[in-house]
Amino acid sequence: MATRNATETSELIPANKNNGWTYRQVLTKKDDGKSLLEILSSSYKHSSWLEWSERLKQGQLRLNNSTIKMNKNLTMGDLVTWERPPWIEDAVPARWETLFDNNDILIINKPAGLPVVPGGGFLKHTLTELLSLQFQSADKTSIPRPVHRLGRFTSGLLVCARQKDSRAKLSALFRDRSSGKSTLQKIYRALAEINPILELKVPIEVNIPISKYPHPLVGTVWNAADSQPNEIKDSSTIYSKLEAYSTIKLLERCKEADLLEVNIRTGRPHQIRIHLAAIGSALIGDTLYKKYGKISPCSTPGKGGYLLHAHKLKNIPIGNDFLCFEAKPPEKLKMEAGTIL
Repeated sequence: MATRNATETSELIPANKNNGWTYRQVLTKKDDGKSLLEILSSSYKHSSWLEWSERLKQGQLRLNNSTIKMNKNLTMGDLVTWERPPWIEDAVPARWETLFDNNDILIINKPAGLPVVPGGGFLKHTLTELLSLQFQSADKTSIPRPVHRLGRFTSGLLVCARQKDSRAKLSALFRDRSSGKSTLQKIYRALAEINPILELKVPIEVNIPISKYPHPLVGTVWNAADSQPNEIKDSSTIYSKLEAYSTIKLLERCKEADLLEVNIRTGRPHQIRIHLAAIGSALIGDTLYKKYGKISPCSTPGKGGYLLHAHKLKNIPIGNDFLCFEAKPPEKLKMEAGTIL
């Protein structure tokens, strides 16, 4: 199923309806005394108060395992359940290129457009689900599982592992390489807006922390900490900051874009998109992260349109060796002689 590069084939899994899903939430102290609709509409901002009210009337909600159809105040420890009906999932690429497989570690070239794990409206149309289908003849312990994530519209190298111990070790390695103890390098290519502060082949270090900020469509989004993006920021809400480190280098410059190489030493959510935007090199086509820390209130993290590719993995420990891998970038991310201005 997965031996060809999805960027070079038209094969897609068509849009179709899944079987629905059951969401569960145990209420905490901060929810004590609030009404059911108040809790749901403030916690899940993808839906309005009126939409949650309609679901309540339709009997889609349960309180402590009993169907509830009237709004009421709840207490800490209550279990709220939403029986979400089946919905249509968008079409996604059906194939990818396998670069390495030793019956434990699987490394692929993920196509842009394929989500890695469920979320953002995807349940079945994900790499995790497709791997389960591809290896369904094997027992559950032999199914490859991703050890790190790439955004849906980020293509390139993705590492999976079958054994639990391998997943745990590699996952920890990908999460934080800033201590200096790891030699693993994860290098991306990106197409960004022209930024005059960048000089050809001269790397710059970006160490801006990342934190969550309120967003009208999805509740919260990650962004550069201490930025003042726009009216979205709510100073009354405080979230912890995560250290983040990236090295950015200009490879080529053309009339309309910069071709960049980005080496990340931490694996924070949307780190490359955030760091590039923060220094004025926003990804071309990124509708959420704008120059200098601004966030669009009309977009979400799952929107595509940008070009970002996990190009190289260096010194990844597999067995007794340290191996390197490279995934061929899309045409627009390839270097071309004569494009430097």
